[in-house]
Amino acid sequence: MGRAMSLRMQLLSLQVVIVLVLVCATAAVASAVQEHQLRQAYLERMTGVAQSVARLPAIREAFDDADPAAAIQPIAELIREASDVTYVVVTDEEGIRYSHPNPDRVGEMVSTDPSVPLSGQIWTGTQTGTLGTSWRVKVPIYGEADDDAAPAPVIGTASVGILEAELRADWRDGLVWLFVAVGGAAVVGVVAAAWVTRLVRRRIFRLEPEEIAALLETRDAMLHGITEGVVGLDRGGRVVVANDEALRLLGRDRAAVVGAEARDVLDPQLVALAEAVTLDPAEAEDDSAPGGELVLAGERVLLAHAGPATVDGRDVGTVLVLRDRTELHALLRDLDGARGLTDALRAQSHEFANTLHVVSGLLELGQVDEAVSFVARVGHGGLLTASGVAPGVHSPEVAALLLVKATTSRERGVALEVDAASVLPGPAGPAEEAWHGDVLTVLGNLVDNAVDACGPGGRVRVLVTATARVVDIVVDDDGPGVPAEIRSAVFEPGFSTKHDGDRRASGRGIGLALVQRVAARRGGSVRIGTSSFGGASLEVRLPRTPVAPARAGRLARPDGATVRAGGAAHPGPTPLERTETR
Repeated sequence: MGRAMSLRMQLLSLQVVIVLVLVCATAAVASAVQEHQLRQAYLERMTGVAQSVARLPAIREAFDDADPAAAIQPIAELIREASDVTYVVVTDEEGIRYSHPNPDRVGEMVSTDPSVPLSGQIWTGTQTGTLGTSWRVKVPIYGEADDDAAPAPVIGTASVGILEAELRADWRDGLVWLFVAVGGAAVVGVVAAAWVTRLVRRRIFRLEPEEIAALLETRDAMLHGITEGVVGLDRGGRVVVANDEALRLLGRDRAAVVGAEARDVLDPQLVALAEAVTLDPAEAEDDSAPGGELVLAGERVLLAHAGPATVDGRDVGTVLVLRDRTELHALLRDLDGARGLTDALRAQSHEFANTLHVVSGLLELGQVDEAVSFVARVGHGGLLTASGVAPGVHSPEVAALLLVKATTSRERGVALEVDAASVLPGPAGPAEEAWHGDVLTVLGNLVDNAVDACGPGGRVRVLVTATARVVDIVVDDDGPGVPAEIRSAVFEPGFSTKHDGDRRASGRGIGLALVQRVAARRGGSVRIGTSSFGGASLEVRLPRTPVAPARAGRLARPDGATVRAGGAAHPGPTPLERTETR
């Protein structure tokens, strides 16, 4: 089987065929137009000559002579030679010639039908006469009317013509220059086609169609097969490409993302990251955190990196690379909890060993009553059971979370207490596991923020209550609190008072934004106020049944009043990392 024609030859052949077809068609049309114009020019000339002859007084007066031909023949020949026509023939009303280029034909009957001009009409057309086939015009010659009211009678005809052979000879003379122009255009067209073919080949890196198809297939396979999300933006901030992983992380459909403005489909943190690269790629690259920047997309924590997209040294847009840190941070959070619990057990092991030494020494000294009293004072040994932390919390996951937080907080010098009024039932089935996951996410972030805000010697109180419809979570601390002027800003992703408002500090400014989004998805509310300890008080209400996507959630205003907020459709709750916001 022969090798297929190369793209270069295909392009060149196709363009040459198009050029030649267009040039030939143009030549044919131009030739036809030229012939038509030539005939029109001759027609106007013949008509003018014929009408001049018919109106010439000398011609009309000669009809009354005994020998009209003697006067008319010289005049007709003079006019014929002056007007450059083949013949000028004048006849009487019977069709007898009074003039002819061949004097021997004078006095004979015309060879063609003179009835049309004798009827008073002008006739135009091609006929074959004694001189050959000619393009001719016949007009009537009118005499003097006997009465002013009566029409003038037709006394003869004037016929003027030019041989078709002469007309075609003139037409062919004009075609020479036409063919020269057409041939030159064809040559220029073929040369231009070759240049365009070369240019196109250079623009596509001299690749053949099958090679381009293979590259596109490979590109799509790689783009949609990698585990990182990739979003490409053009210079105007419009999304031009998004792979499958990016769509999954963003929780959107391809049709809604590709071709849309980035501001309409991406979270503000991602848009700001891309705009920083667009404004100053070098500075953005220098300022970017190693490995990327933590951002919040929906309820997912992503590690995002933005960089300029260049082609031949030209900036053509921005590329966002997204990595899902949700599961990793969930594992890190579990690891932190396990480490904290291990440290607490190690510390309590030392305390328990010391206690046993004291009891052993008292018994060896025979002071049994003092040993019993010492054991009564020490108690059961600390916070190693969930019932000792939150006896009313029957959800194993939430009780375990509070146990770990209480233990790790004590190691940091912060007293974490769970209000005795806390009541939380365990999940009644798989259908209720979703709201337990949201409670874990909200409670973990709020407690971590409160402990960080207090510092050593601080105090945190947690109250968790549940009814058949809602779960209320209240976390109070004795830290510095949240000033009223920034209470609305703390819900924005990236904002953190721990770094003086620098929104680009890595890993900061996600916790409260996440809490707000979880509450919005479930149609709940978030309030920031002042606790009875003098610090911050955060109150979160989570309905146990989430609202429909079209309904609105309730979010907090800076002054603590709740307002309606548009509830967007989000995926179910996901395990998230422990994050800080203050």
